[in-house]
Amino acid sequence: MRKKIISKAFSFLLLAALPLFAASTDYYEAKWSDIHFKPNIDKATNEDCLTCHKEILDGKVRTQSIAGVKATDTKAWYQTLDTYEGKQETFHSRHLNTAYSKQVMNLKCNTCHQGNDPREEAKGSHITTYPNNDFTLRKAVNPDTCLKCHGKFDYKVMDLPAPWHESGEMFGNDCLSCHSAIRTNRHQVNYLNADNIEKLAQEKGADVCYGCHGGRSWYRISYPYPRHSWEGMPEETPEWAKNRPTKSEARFIK
Repeated sequence: MRKKIISKAFSFLLLAALPLFAASTDYYEAKWSDIHFKPNIDKATNEDCLTCHKEILDGKVRTQSIAGVKATDTKAWYQTLDTYEGKQETFHSRHLNTAYSKQVMNLKCNTCHQGNDPREEAKGSHITTYPNNDFTLRKAVNPDTCLKCHGKFDYKVMDLPAPWHESGEMFGNDCLSCHSAIRTNRHQVNYLNADNIEKLAQEKGADVCYGCHGGRSWYRISYPYPRHSWEGMPEETPEWAKNRPTKSEARFIK
């Protein structure tokens, strides 16, 4: 008898809630859209994503801080870099819309954002609908993606005496003084503009290279870049590189 009463009460509450769900039909349809799941997320264009997430690029930085400091009277740390030009911009704009980002990068929304499964809130959990367990949150990204450009400068692997900001003068602050002949097959991924990077590195020097190889480090570790073969590459793999991949991730290959 008690179970019947509970069952009827639950049914009544469910019926009462139906108008609320009905009013949000579009939201729930969008939430479960196929575009948020593999393999469709890999085919999604920026226009597809910004149809619903347009506020990401429409947002602007504050004209002044809560304490009253005007943006025009101060500089954000990234504005102090030689490669940055213009006013302060939001996080997404700096990666997608600024003049310099367009010169050196070809980032898309799905370069970092690999979908969203409303059933789950963490990577590596019991949900197994994603091959190789590579699920990544919609409002966060797999840290490996950020690490590619925001890792620590691995000067020990390069046999340098100290980090670049200390030892760079020894090489005339020019990475190409060595790398014009070493690891010449580089940046061959679809989210970078390889030719422009090389050109700007020759024109503006080490800041172009160092910017993504330690100059904007968010992490204490470096990214284990794949060792794509290059002309004159030694046959023997050094000890530090034996666990390195030899190809970039399939979705980043041109």
